[in-house]
Amino acid sequence: MAIKPDIRKRTEEREEAFLSPYAVNSCSSRGRIHYEKPCSIRTEFQRDRDRIIHCKAFRRLKHKTQVFIAPTGDHFVTRLTHTLEVTQIARTITRALGLNEDLAEAISLGHDLGHTPFGHMGESTLNQLYHEGFRHNTHSLRVVDRLERGGRGLNLTWEVRDGIINHSKSMEEILGREWGQTGSFEADVVKISDLVAYINHDIDDAIRAGIITIESLPESARQVLGDNHSKRVSSMVTDIIAYSWPVSGETTSTSGSIGMSPSMKGAAEQLREFLFDRGYIFQHNLNEAENARQFIVGLYNYFCKHPEELPDDYQLENGQVERAVVDYIAGMTDQYAAGLYEKIFL
Repeated sequence: MAIKPDIRKRTEEREEAFLSPYAVNSCSSRGRIHYEKPCSIRTEFQRDRDRIIHCKAFRRLKHKTQVFIAPTGDHFVTRLTHTLEVTQIARTITRALGLNEDLAEAISLGHDLGHTPFGHMGESTLNQLYHEGFRHNTHSLRVVDRLERGGRGLNLTWEVRDGIINHSKSMEEILGREWGQTGSFEADVVKISDLVAYINHDIDDAIRAGIITIESLPESARQVLGDNHSKRVSSMVTDIIAYSWPVSGETTSTSGSIGMSPSMKGAAEQLREFLFDRGYIFQHNLNEAENARQFIVGLYNYFCKHPEELPDDYQLENGQVERAVVDYIAGMTDQYAAGLYEKIFL
């Protein structure tokens, strides 16, 4: 039974009346790969958010490593907690700038669905093994387009898919020439929110693991950002909103961008480089990291030789065994991958 009045239309009317002229209104979406009749309650971006939250790949994020492999404590960040932190930061920024919160939320929730088990170690290992290479942002899009719902995909809107594929930054300079382009300001917000989230929670995890101390962080960065998690996040978010304010449409400026002031960008870049030098690289030398690499390599070689043992959800496309094996391994949680390796080889 149709709901009257049409709640979705009311929401779309509020968006058109109150959002920034630079926001993507739900009714202006470029649409989906396959047409679907609009919902009478939810906007298109709200539907995307709900589909992501209810999909299998999203549930598995709770058992996927962010940076630290096989941590012994309960408070280390997982892919799921990272995703929720990105979502919270992105909603704060988009709300302040008058952008579309629902779009930013959907992109945030889906941006890491394609991450492998064992964090960046798993990603780099699959990238070395698979002849076409592997990048988690590209695989995140494959998850929502092809792998979910038994191969039918989630059929998300163009704007959410664009934000997912373009969120990755690698080690490029923050906001530099190689930072990459997205199709909306909401996607730009998610991209920079991802940076804010991982810099700050990775610092906390590295301190928790005894790799660094708060005093070892670059002094100049601490003076700009503050000396604890809350102050650093607040400083970054406040600066991003202030720098990006023309995007809100409440100034005389006719253009804008999502970014940071030079001083904030410099401090964030310092912390990012410090983490890569002291935190992430250290992880690659741990026994757990070597074990993780061994798990990925062993499983990859085994299933390439025994594709008949792949689950039914990972069917071969045009006989591409390696593609199916990569899909299967990338979807595993840390626990599942380690357990499957032991079952096969031990």
